[in-house]
Amino acid sequence: MARWEPGAPERLQQAALELFATRGYDQTTAREIAESVGLTERTFFRHFSDKREVLFHGQDVFVQAFLAGVGAASPGATPIEIIAAALQSAASFFPDERRSHSRTRQAVIDKNPALQERELHKFANLAATLADALRRRGVEPLAATLAAQTGTSVFAIAFAQWIGKGERRSLNEITADVLGELRTLTAKGRARSR
Repeated sequence: MARWEPGAPERLQQAALELFATRGYDQTTAREIAESVGLTERTFFRHFSDKREVLFHGQDVFVQAFLAGVGAASPGATPIEIIAAALQSAASFFPDERRSHSRTRQAVIDKNPALQERELHKFANLAATLADALRRRGVEPLAATLAAQTGTSVFAIAFAQWIGKGERRSLNEITADVLGELRTLTAKGRARSR
């Protein structure tokens, strides 16, 4: 087996996803993933701490996509406008050609409670990171937390729609629609409370 080949993490990720989807997460070992692409189990563990992490590798880049949007929002933007900019930036992380991969990955996660827990942890960390970024922009702590949690929920709902069977709209379009629905709901709530 080759000692080093470029793109090993990506090859391992793709192989793992294919094996998890066809054989099941619990039935697939790190050794089998590595051997399927001509690598050793040791190489696998050089790149990933365990087989679960092969599905969550790249989370830093995912979070940075949101933070880039926070940073790009205009200085006078409201918390929800900042979150809208973060959502738009994050949508660029998921071009349409990633949809099939994302569907398969989510199907694997949906079949395994431990992976579902890890996915929830990922979103909790994202919300905390966004709240910190909003506070650094001068947003009050409660508003920052509420906006960050809301933005994370909007993303999760939009993403679930984006990977839905037969969906053709871009993630950016869906995210804008979900955010628009949220704004409509809050406007109706304000009108009723008057």
